[in-house]
Amino acid sequence: MGKPTGFLEITRHDHGYAPVAERIVHFRDFVVPLPEPGIREQAARCMDCGIPYCHRGCPVHNIIPDWNDLVYRGLWREALEVLHSTNNFPEFTGRVCPAPCEASCTLDFNDRPVTIKDIECAIIDKGWAEGWVTPQIAAHRTGKRVAVIGSGPAGLACAQQLARAGHDVVVFEKNDRIGGLLRYGIPDFKLEAGLIDRRLAQMRAEGVEFRPNSHVGADIPARALLAEFDAVVLTGGSEQPRDLNAPGRDLRGIHFAMNFLTQQNRRVAGAKIGGEEILATGKDVVVIGGGDTGSDCVGTSIRQGARSVTQLEILPKPPLHENKLLTWPNWPLKLRTSTSHEEGCERDWAVTTRQFLGQDGQVTAIQIARLEWREANGRQIMAEVPDSAFEIKADLVLLAMGFVHPVQAGMLEDLGVALDPRGNVRAGESDYQTSVNKIFAAGDMRRGQSLVVWAIREGRQCARAVDEYLMGSSELPV
Repeated sequence: MGKPTGFLEITRHDHGYAPVAERIVHFRDFVVPLPEPGIREQAARCMDCGIPYCHRGCPVHNIIPDWNDLVYRGLWREALEVLHSTNNFPEFTGRVCPAPCEASCTLDFNDRPVTIKDIECAIIDKGWAEGWVTPQIAAHRTGKRVAVIGSGPAGLACAQQLARAGHDVVVFEKNDRIGGLLRYGIPDFKLEAGLIDRRLAQMRAEGVEFRPNSHVGADIPARALLAEFDAVVLTGGSEQPRDLNAPGRDLRGIHFAMNFLTQQNRRVAGAKIGGEEILATGKDVVVIGGGDTGSDCVGTSIRQGARSVTQLEILPKPPLHENKLLTWPNWPLKLRTSTSHEEGCERDWAVTTRQFLGQDGQVTAIQIARLEWREANGRQIMAEVPDSAFEIKADLVLLAMGFVHPVQAGMLEDLGVALDPRGNVRAGESDYQTSVNKIFAAGDMRRGQSLVVWAIREGRQCARAVDEYLMGSSELPV
């Protein structure tokens, strides 16, 4: 619980960032962590709240009060053991998770929450620095073989857990490098590739085999894996982007956000880009979509030297502060300003794209209009405000409106797994089994577009379900 009176005596103090002018000239991490005494002081704010709602807010159910207390007392290695008991990759969540646990912190009800995310990141970073993170090699092998298709956070978490249970695990990845969304969906200034590589080295030592450049359903017949493996786990993510079919959509210069972000990650890695190069350098960039992917497009565009960056959102502007009497301990709707927004970006809310305008086949502007949102029959509906249309310059338009469901052509069609009404792979929430025997699904491919921390949770739970399926019982944690 930390220090009994810590929350009364100590104010919240967050980590810092490198100055904007310094960080926008590179794609490296720019967080300035608190020193160790500062982290221990922040851990002291964790209160003996009786019911730790942070457990409920955290999808992997991190045992947050326990490792806060251990950090406060300087027992870092013990804190790492507790942290790893629920989370395979805290170095990822400690950097890119929006921290729903902090919104659920009891202290957040009438004060500012404990810096849970910072403390989590400090624990794992110290663990790596001290050499405490080592391979956990299974004492016995089961002789069972499992194929995991997709190497994002769900696939990696599932693969690591299954390997530690003694199974022979092979991870198939269609891209040239392992990591999925972690490597090719999140900018390096938020999650550097080296963090992924050192975790992959641990997993290789634990017996996981990685096969990049292996596109199941294209290069590799999907159903052939059913004969080769005792179980197959689908963790390919939700990669079908939501499109915007407005007039002028076929103009050059309009791209899906993930294509843009992936290219930049490849540049940083020195890898081949392939296809049409998408660059924001010297351009007026418009990002359509106000979520994390849109924010990542903003930061990447600024680092590429865009002339201007504008981000549009169809929903109304959220309030600056939430009404905690109504929202706590749930995730609140409020205005969130990312580090990328702080680097130089115009933002506009409650607008809709009417059409893309262009010249000689190239987009040059967007015609947008204001929206009015109102409630009708318990639902929010929108209507265009009359005579509110206007134009903004746009040499590059990035569509960051989320993802609708997994890509269904190829692997999913070949396997014949049933889909749910939203187009995701239908699988149980406890057994993770699909409609086809031996095939399981987890992560965004099963639940739809979500957070890295949810993917890790589903990967871990799916691993236990697979272990039970293969062995009759499982000692893997839920």
